[in-house]
Amino acid sequence: MDYQSLLTECIRDIKPSGIRRFFDIAAEMEDVISLSIGEPDFQTPWHVRQEGIHSLEKGHTHYTSNSGLLALREGISGYLQRRFGLSYQPKDEILVTVGGSEAIDLCIRSVIGAGDEVLIPEPSFVCYEPITRLAGGTPVIIETKAANQFRLTPEELREKITPKTKLLILPYPNNPTGAVMRREDLEGIARVLRGTNILVLSDEIYGELTYSKSGHTSVAQIEGMKERTVFVGGFSKTYAMTGWRLGYLCGPAPLVSAMTKLHQYAIMSAPTTAQYAAVEAIRNGDEDIVHMREEYDMRRRLLVDGLNRLGLTCFEPQGAFYCFPSIKSTGLTSEEFCERLLYTQHVAVVPGTAFGDCGEGFVRVSYCYSTSHLIEALHRIELFLQEHKESKAHG
Repeated sequence: MDYQSLLTECIRDIKPSGIRRFFDIAAEMEDVISLSIGEPDFQTPWHVRQEGIHSLEKGHTHYTSNSGLLALREGISGYLQRRFGLSYQPKDEILVTVGGSEAIDLCIRSVIGAGDEVLIPEPSFVCYEPITRLAGGTPVIIETKAANQFRLTPEELREKITPKTKLLILPYPNNPTGAVMRREDLEGIARVLRGTNILVLSDEIYGELTYSKSGHTSVAQIEGMKERTVFVGGFSKTYAMTGWRLGYLCGPAPLVSAMTKLHQYAIMSAPTTAQYAAVEAIRNGDEDIVHMREEYDMRRRLLVDGLNRLGLTCFEPQGAFYCFPSIKSTGLTSEEFCERLLYTQHVAVVPGTAFGDCGEGFVRVSYCYSTSHLIEALHRIELFLQEHKESKAHG
């Protein structure tokens, strides 16, 4: 059979994830330090795992409602009020999803059709553009700048809005740059959007991993923005629950109702065991959040200082668990840098171009790994840079 002819043109044209490419190569090599995947090295807290085990022992192995356990939606509602001052009704403004990724997919596919434009600040996570194309929409890339610490400015946003603009994605705290949007930044974005019919998909999966004293500000907290925002959150990063595959979206009831229809047909409901574990996490996991954030903060400072010492200029990321150093001083492209570092020193990082063309000249380095791994990785990167400098000197 001609399998290629069976595939849609869109799916044929979509490139595989640039993150996974280097992870897969590293997985087949020995003595590799991989700083390529954004997965916490913490185990899910024991009290959370225990609740998942107990749910199985109690026979909670059936479907939940499409929207998720009411107890979990009530927990999410209380958590968002407690942590961010956001108010969402559990019964009709919250939907439990299979990871934050499904929440993003549901939002885009529910509101975007042929000809609709989606504004995507880049560098950013790899899924927004492909999902937009699969929905028939047109991605419109907004290139954020290192000079602005990769924050989206009102001027950059205003320049890209057209009569076809339907959705703005706000991916902050940002993967891969670690950038955050401060309250004053978000107020500037809000001023641009007022009076339009543009919806905001605010991907705040890293909201709890914000290191400034002022903490995380959600765009939904800004006056006039809650009614035009779909808030995406989850448990993977906040509670080290990546493998449990659980996330959620919150927003105006008419939109959540529409997204629930798509969820019903595509998924049915999120994993039951994971939902019971998440109820425990969201009720009693605030101390876990603080502990992990403090550990990430220490690693963040270690890695940023180390990269800058080696001449790989890196602004201080204020969120998530990534650094985005410039490698332009080496004269290598992002792909060349990552390939040579991996094959010569067995350190895996991700090319900035995996997150958009404007990521050229940068690499993403994850610090959700132990300090011993980070210290050894910095040592190997230093050796790589010395060898590269010597080889250039010898022509």
